[in-house]
This record gives sequence, structure tokens and C-alpha cells, in this order.
Amino acid sequence: MMEKGKVHFRIFRFDPDNDKRYHYDEYDVETLPGEVVLSALLDIHKKVDPTLSFKYSCRMAVCGSCGMVINGQQRLACRTQLSSLNGSEVVVEPLSSMPVVKDLVVDMGKFFANMKNIQPYLIRHSADPDKEVLQSPDEWRRIDRLVDCISCGVCTTACPVFWTNHSYLGPAALVKAYRFLSDSRDEGYNEHMEQVALDNGALTCKDAYQCTVSCPKSINPQEAIEGLRAMMLRKRTWEKIHCQSAEQAITTTS
Repeated sequence: MMEKGKVHFRIFRFDPDNDKRYHYDEYDVETLPGEVVLSALLDIHKKVDPTLSFKYSCRMAVCGSCGMVINGQQRLACRTQLSSLNGSEVVVEPLSSMPVVKDLVVDMGKFFANMKNIQPYLIRHSADPDKEVLQSPDEWRRIDRLVDCISCGVCTTACPVFWTNHSYLGPAALVKAYRFLSDSRDEGYNEHMEQVALDNGALTCKDAYQCTVSCPKSINPQEAIEGLRAMMLRKRTWEKIHCQSAEQAITTTS
């Protein structure tokens, strides 16, 4: 028989319709070895406090629904084992810098709006857009890790720049942009890059690396952002050379 333990939870509570300010409720939960934070929250909801609100779905780190701040770090509750957290107390809070709907549930509207801005889908301009376009193994490897992004918001809400500037696209949106810009089948460079190259795009990143530290799928958003900057630099260099060549041609003709 597996040995039970006891963990003390401090959980952020706030209902905008009824509360003037947030507070923390405390619970002692019996746990088993290997148990994750989400299962403990489900126990609290089922056995102690059915008013506790939080989101979850797949319980397999695929849907991204259960993002929250656990002991000060953005994580997925379904894959955060209690044994990995230091001490016997677990503090659970909603994702940082997002409007609280209730308790641990936040409004992700701005996050998904930023994602939509970079047009996160394959764009084809060729004569036959419905024709299948094959990829080589090397071409697939360029995007292999990037396609694992589950849009959970963990990396973006861990970003200090996003905390103070919600106009910043954020790491998740920039990862999506880089994923499609790196896809050999995509022909939408201008469409994807339109927002990335603006003031609140890739150049706004301050290289805090918190996005990479927090990503539950082991993606490196910082590397993707650096890749976007390199693309922008190459594009600007090409445009400068092209403009200079055009000016020389006009001068020669004259």
C-alpha cells in the first residue's frame, strides 16, 4: 500500500462579482506518492469546497487549460508533481497579469488576440493552394519542437515585459510566428511578419529567459525570438541592397 502524506494548500480566491479584494483559503489535503497539483485541487473541490474554480480538461499536458502559478512559478497543474515542490506548503494562484474571472480562472482574451494577430496558420499564394506540399526530414526538423506549443499561456504570463505591456505580442505568439515562418510549405512571410516587426513584436523582448524556463513542453521561446530577429535583419539587409541597386540603375540610365 502506498503511503499517504499531508500537504497544506494556500489557494488564491477572488470573485469579482462578490469580493472587493482577493484572499487566500487554506486546506490540508491527504496525498499519495506521485500525485500532481491538479488531482489535489480536484479533491478539494469534490470533498471540501465545491465553490473553488479552476480550469482543466485533458489532464495529460496537451490542452493547456490548467496553467496557473504554483509556488511562484507558472506551471501546468496536471504535470506538476507535489513531490517536486519544496516544503509541505503549496501556494496556488492564477496566471500572472491576466484578469481574474474567478479564483484560478483567468480571461485569456488578450493572449489569444495577440496569437491571432500573427495569423498562426499555413498561408499559400501559389497557383494551386490545395496541392499537397511534401517536406523532407530536414525541413520537418526545423519545426519539430515548435509544433508542440499548446498555447497554454504559461510562457507569456511568466514574461516580465508582458506584465507591464499587454500590447507586447508575447513569447507564445512569437513562437507561433516563428513556427510558420520556418515552415517550408508556408508562403506568408509578409502576413506573419507584419505584427512581429512592429514596436510590440520581437524587438520588445528584453531577454529575461523566463519564457524558456517555464515552458511545460520544453520549447525554447527565447531561441525562436532570436530567430525572428535574425529574419528581420536579413530582410532589412536585402531590402537595403535592393534599393541601392535600384538607385544605381536609375543613376546609370540617367
